[in-house]
Amino acid sequence: MKFGVLQFFSWPGRRVPLATVYERAFQRMEIMDKTGYDAVWLAEHHFSTYSVCPSVHLMGTHIAARTENLRVGTAVSLASFYHPLRLAEEVALLDNISGGRVNWGAGRGFDATEHKIFGVEPKESYPRFREAVDIVLKAWGDDKLNHQGEFWQFEDVEVLPKPLQDPIPVWLAATSLEALEWTAQRGHSIMMDPHATHPEIAKKRTFYKEALEGAGYSMAGRDIPMARTLAMGATQKEAEDVGRAGAEFMFGSYLRKKENIRSTAAGAQKTVQVEALDQSLRDNDDPVARYINEIAICGTPEKVIADIEEMQETLPLEYLMIAPLSHASFVMFTEKVLPHFL
Repeated sequence: MKFGVLQFFSWPGRRVPLATVYERAFQRMEIMDKTGYDAVWLAEHHFSTYSVCPSVHLMGTHIAARTENLRVGTAVSLASFYHPLRLAEEVALLDNISGGRVNWGAGRGFDATEHKIFGVEPKESYPRFREAVDIVLKAWGDDKLNHQGEFWQFEDVEVLPKPLQDPIPVWLAATSLEALEWTAQRGHSIMMDPHATHPEIAKKRTFYKEALEGAGYSMAGRDIPMARTLAMGATQKEAEDVGRAGAEFMFGSYLRKKENIRSTAAGAQKTVQVEALDQSLRDNDDPVARYINEIAICGTPEKVIADIEEMQETLPLEYLMIAPLSHASFVMFTEKVLPHFL
């Protein structure tokens, strides 16, 4: 089983200097480099303290310089907002600089503010993302790129550098059934989101597997990273307190934005993430408690080990991407949980 960390650079309340947020994260990655983690996965966000990391590729170069073994993943490069050839160049450059340690994850983005500021109409988000991914992959594989698409046209363009890896491992963030089916039909691997319940994750994985095999591809040899938020403590109450603080911050600064992009994307299929959030906000009970109980991995080391073992059997789970809701949760997981599975 493989383990990675979905790394946010959250700045709640701006209580400490931003430089401190970055340095703590870098120290965490140096620990990961020596303790058996597969990869750090960097989350790209803009114009929000939820994660102050507007360039996962620039951040990745710094991490590559401070580590030796850890793979550098993007979760995700927001491909809808890039010129696709610039995106192809930056990821390939990072792969060369890191010695071939890039895991490229791409997604379309959902934040209405980001779409407005970057000048991308929400209804164009999916087609722009899909065309950008196609262009990036062709730019890496073809000596000269030729492309005639809806948004981009190129003729005999030599995109350099080419990636050091041949090929770079690629994952697409997919949450809706439409996105899962499109990804499967093209043989791409998926990464699974941190804000759906465990049963929803299991259903989506089954749907993807059936669509993939129906398109003539195999699940064999694929890593399917599943992202789960993590809250740990010496007691269950301590873990739930960590989970509540983290979930309240997410609900306040991040998750509610999903409703904005869903409502403005005319005709777009509602994602599973948004459906889960909508249900939480409609329920009479505490939506934060629902998040802790049904979505996050939350508990003592013994409970977390048991929960992961259950997920291995029921989802199934082969690659867990944890998103720690506190530094103490990361340390406890690394010291008390990770060795059980390695």
